[in-house]
Amino acid sequence: MLKKITITLVLAASFILVFTGCNRQPGGIVSAISSEDSLLKVKIGEYISVKLTTDLTTLSEKEKQMIPILIEVAGIVDGLYWEQTLGDKKAFLDTIQDSLMRQFAEINYGPWERLNGNKPFIPGFGEKPAGVMFYPSDMTKEEFEKWNDKNKTSQYTVIRRNDDKSLKAVWYHEAYREKITRASELLKKAATLAEDPGLKKYLELRAEAFLTDDYFASDMAWMEMKNNTIDFVIGPIENYDDELFGYKTAYEGAVLIKDKDWSLKLAKFASFLPELQQNLPVDAKYKKEKPGTDSDLNAYDVVFVSGNSNKVSKTIAINLPNDEKVQLAKGSRRLQLKNAMRAKFDYILLPIANVLIDSSQRGNVKFDAFFSNVMFHEVAHGLGIKNTINGKGNVRTALKEKYSSFEEAKADILGLFMTTQLIAKGEVKDITAEDCFVTYMAGLIRSVRFGAASAHGKANMMCFNFFADNGAFERGANGTYKVNFEKTREAMNKWAAMVLKFEGDGDYDGASAYLETNGKIKEALQTDLERLRTANIPLDIVYEQGTAVLGL
Repeated sequence: MLKKITITLVLAASFILVFTGCNRQPGGIVSAISSEDSLLKVKIGEYISVKLTTDLTTLSEKEKQMIPILIEVAGIVDGLYWEQTLGDKKAFLDTIQDSLMRQFAEINYGPWERLNGNKPFIPGFGEKPAGVMFYPSDMTKEEFEKWNDKNKTSQYTVIRRNDDKSLKAVWYHEAYREKITRASELLKKAATLAEDPGLKKYLELRAEAFLTDDYFASDMAWMEMKNNTIDFVIGPIENYDDELFGYKTAYEGAVLIKDKDWSLKLAKFASFLPELQQNLPVDAKYKKEKPGTDSDLNAYDVVFVSGNSNKVSKTIAINLPNDEKVQLAKGSRRLQLKNAMRAKFDYILLPIANVLIDSSQRGNVKFDAFFSNVMFHEVAHGLGIKNTINGKGNVRTALKEKYSSFEEAKADILGLFMTTQLIAKGEVKDITAEDCFVTYMAGLIRSVRFGAASAHGKANMMCFNFFADNGAFERGANGTYKVNFEKTREAMNKWAAMVLKFEGDGDYDGASAYLETNGKIKEALQTDLERLRTANIPLDIVYEQGTAVLGL
């Protein structure tokens, strides 16, 4: 049940925002655009506002005291995320006089519309740099690759220039020293309030990790937490914003409250991972690794997010840590953000199904199927193979900037595969494989509306196009999609095998060529996505959040 979530829907429609020329005032101030004349309000209206609250009566007094501290840390890393992807947040926003443009810039964390191919929407800004602020703007790929430095590919270094213009690697804790130090101090303060020993240990080790950029010990401690009610995801984690090489991770934070009743229902599924790994529809050499058996599944209400977690589109599930060494030793933890998931299902997915899914199959679109597909997407990140079979190193390194797209595609299709396997075993009840197939189809359409600019977007398009090419669904004369269950199952197995081979072979050239051809939104689908806009179905959610919203 959705807990105390307030949904507000404002006008949603389609438009193309065109700016002519670079219209700037002296001092770099963007000239104001009349709110009455601006179509930005329509763009902003494509988002549903969700108030992030939960039942705080389940928390102890010390836990209630801890939450504002964790929110403050998350706020600090929000500023760090701006620095990594654009620059100083305040300096940027102070250049924008028009209130609507400023609001849209805050949603997008910058001047580029993330759900529209990263097109600039503020005059004077060009194409979003592939390496954002992780690398010097004048650095070429060739210069980087010729440069000999053992720390240059670290997830936790930014690349800068020396006075003589040569390159240097600077650790995050040095580049952002003041903010990092403050965040570490607050984490230590929060640890003094932690009543759960596992959470206390994690917060203490995470505080140290912020100062050293060595996150292994704190990741291991995070994996060992079992009985905590509060959870806190914090640090430089995902590499999606580094579209130059895919090496650098961006800061984010998420404060979570465990739903213990739902979590109890999910606990048993982690034990099936070794069996599911062996059942993957691919040659044995691509599934020779054994996933950790200490993985766990839990459901949470999210009460605050920041940085990479808060940019569009909003996360509805988390699978961490990303460190392959931790995954092989301990597995990973899968956190289902139930309140965010429910909001997206009720106010976005169901309306999409009512427009684009054949009327005979709309009854198959169910929240439990959506929840299972999303949950096992996260579980599936732990399956397959982490290290290439031919000596090219780990998959992340071998596939470079293409890794994220293929890893998301792998998780997407293996999540569906796992759900259907567990339904057949009788372990997942109350939904059918047919429910999962139709809900997956509607979910793909929901996701591809985010565009194909991000790693997730490219993954969604590869999945959609593969299913289309293999007859998994057909588009009727009335413009609705009908799933062919037999061909969907066949396509699911074939696509799973293909993605696992790309990863296991570390086939950068093959993956690049396939992504270039199949990671795009084709004309027929684009027409259908425009129908969703005219039907006033929102793109995504934005959050009202913070201590005031929580009443703390």
